[in-house]
Amino acid sequence: MPQQRVLHFTCQDCWLFGILHVPDQPSTRGVLIVTGGPQYRIGSHRQFVLLARHLSAHNVPVMRFDYRGMGDSEGDMRDFESIQDDLEAAIGEFFSAMPVLKELVLWGLCDGATAAAFHAPDDPRIAGLIMLNPWVRTTQGAARTTLRHYYLQRIRDPEFWRKLAHGRFGVRRALASFRQVATAANRPSAQIESLPERLHQALCRFRGQILIILSGADLGAREFMALPRQHAHWRSLLASPRVRQTIIPDANHTFARQVWRDEVADLCTKWIQAW
Repeated sequence: MPQQRVLHFTCQDCWLFGILHVPDQPSTRGVLIVTGGPQYRIGSHRQFVLLARHLSAHNVPVMRFDYRGMGDSEGDMRDFESIQDDLEAAIGEFFSAMPVLKELVLWGLCDGATAAAFHAPDDPRIAGLIMLNPWVRTTQGAARTTLRHYYLQRIRDPEFWRKLAHGRFGVRRALASFRQVATAANRPSAQIESLPERLHQALCRFRGQILIILSGADLGAREFMALPRQHAHWRSLLASPRVRQTIIPDANHTFARQVWRDEVADLCTKWIQAW
């Protein structure tokens, strides 16, 4: 039966804490769970705990940890742009605690997925990335997604028209909000959308395997889905043989239901063992 061990290690004079899941017969490819923020090593709905136990039951060593400023770890809270040192410290500890390891897969949700992608190209120990609903938020991208998937859905909803007919809908406020979103969506920009572009560059530099899992009912995932429709270089990247992308219909951002969590765990396990 897989065991769980507490780990404590340092990152720039701060103590970090994590949990190591050790299978009875560990494989040489492990998984480091990179939390999104603000989040700690247990995860929403205990998702990270359940995922780690599932993977370790299938012989995959797993480490989940709190980076500085989160959970039990020391230091100031930081965003996903500022955890590269934390990832480096955790990866070093993982390899030290599990000498059988030869390579790692970084698993991340939301901005944790984006942070993992930023780290992976410069670390030869990283052989794969599992990215759930990668964070690519821009003002323009969020506005376009809201127009396409929120407002369009609202006007198709019979309840919306019933509220409107009975005077139970704030028309003035709704129109003001719509105009604001529409303006943001159509505002011309001479600059490249920085976060999607940086993520694209990181994934191109990374030469390992990539699994992307998207939620069908999440606006953040919808923003990511829009990238290949709008940009040829994203279409080319996602068509690469080393990239696999799948959508779990109706799932929300954190895969809150057991059936969605179980599907994620099964997808990840089979993908890790397939190469």
